[in-house]
Amino acid sequence: MQHRTDRLVPHTLTWSTTMCTPCSHSPACPPAWAADHDAARAVSRHPEQGWSLLCNGVVLFEDTGEILPDGRTVAPHRPACRVWTPAA
Repeated sequence: MQHRTDRLVPHTLTWSTTMCTPCSHSPACPPAWAADHDAARAVSRHPEQGWSLLCNGVVLFEDTGEILPDGRTVAPHRPACRVWTPAA
Protein backbone atom coordinates (compact mmCIF):
# COMPACT_ATOMS: atom_id res chain seq x y z
CA MET A 1 0.00 0.00 0.00
CA GLN A 2 1.42 3.36 -0.99
CA HIS A 3 0.66 6.55 0.85
CA ARG A 4 0.78 10.04 -0.57
CA THR A 5 3.04 12.00 1.73
CA ASP A 6 2.67 15.30 -0.13
CA ARG A 7 -0.69 15.92 1.57
CA LEU A 8 0.44 15.00 5.08
CA VAL A 9 2.14 17.18 7.63
CA PRO A 10 5.75 16.08 7.05
CA HIS A 11 7.02 16.64 10.59
CA THR A 12 4.10 14.76 12.16
CA LEU A 13 3.97 11.49 10.23
CA THR A 14 6.67 9.15 9.08
CA TRP A 15 5.37 6.57 6.63
CA SER A 16 6.86 3.23 5.74
CA THR A 17 5.54 0.81 3.14
CA THR A 18 3.30 -0.98 5.65
CA MET A 19 2.85 1.20 8.73
CA CYS A 20 3.41 4.69 9.97
CA THR A 21 5.05 5.70 13.20
CA PRO A 22 3.02 7.48 15.87
CA CYS A 23 3.03 11.25 16.18
CA SER A 24 5.10 13.27 18.59
CA HIS A 25 2.13 14.47 20.67
CA SER A 26 2.43 14.38 24.42
CA PRO A 27 1.06 12.05 25.61
CA ALA A 28 1.69 9.99 22.50
CA CYS A 29 -1.31 8.88 20.49
CA PRO A 30 -2.05 5.14 20.46
CA PRO A 31 -0.54 3.18 17.56
CA ALA A 32 -2.76 1.81 14.79
CA TRP A 33 -2.69 -1.73 16.21
CA ALA A 34 -3.80 -0.70 19.74
CA ALA A 35 -7.36 -1.34 20.89
CA ASP A 36 -7.92 2.40 21.39
CA HIS A 37 -6.33 3.45 18.06
CA ASP A 38 -9.30 5.63 17.12
CA ALA A 39 -8.44 7.95 20.06
CA ALA A 40 -5.49 9.38 18.11
CA ARG A 41 -5.60 13.03 17.02
CA ALA A 42 -6.95 13.90 13.59
CA VAL A 43 -4.35 15.48 11.32
CA SER A 44 -6.72 15.95 8.39
CA ARG A 45 -10.50 16.24 8.54
CA HIS A 46 -12.87 16.03 5.58
CA PRO A 47 -16.41 16.19 7.05
CA GLU A 48 -17.87 16.94 3.62
CA GLN A 49 -16.59 13.53 2.51
CA GLY A 50 -17.18 11.80 5.84
CA TRP A 51 -13.65 10.83 6.88
CA SER A 52 -10.63 11.90 8.92
CA LEU A 53 -6.98 10.86 8.87
CA LEU A 54 -5.60 10.17 12.33
CA CYS A 55 -1.97 10.75 13.23
CA ASN A 56 -1.39 7.00 13.56
CA GLY A 57 -2.37 6.47 9.91
CA VAL A 58 -5.91 5.21 10.52
CA VAL A 59 -8.62 6.58 8.23
CA LEU A 60 -11.77 6.98 10.33
CA PHE A 61 -15.16 7.26 8.61
CA GLU A 62 -18.20 8.98 10.10
CA ASP A 63 -20.09 5.65 10.22
CA THR A 64 -17.25 4.41 12.54
CA GLY A 65 -15.72 2.19 9.86
CA GLU A 66 -11.93 2.36 9.54
CA ILE A 67 -9.05 1.61 7.21
CA LEU A 68 -5.84 0.67 9.02
CA PRO A 69 -2.43 1.71 7.62
CA ASP A 70 -1.72 -1.83 6.42
CA GLY A 71 -4.91 -1.82 4.31
CA ARG A 72 -7.12 -3.91 6.59
CA THR A 73 -10.63 -2.63 7.19
CA VAL A 74 -12.67 -2.43 10.37
CA ALA A 75 -16.43 -2.65 9.95
CA PRO A 76 -18.59 0.09 11.49
CA HIS A 77 -18.98 -0.54 15.21
CA ARG A 78 -21.65 1.76 16.51
CA PRO A 79 -22.77 1.09 20.06
CA ALA A 80 -26.14 -0.59 20.48
CA CYS A 81 -29.00 1.70 21.42
CA ARG A 82 -30.11 1.56 25.01
CA VAL A 83 -33.75 1.62 25.88
CA TRP A 84 -34.40 4.00 28.72
CA THR A 85 -37.07 3.11 31.23
CA PRO A 86 -38.00 5.37 34.13
CA ALA A 87 -37.30 4.20 37.65
CA ALA A 88 -40.31 2.71 39.38
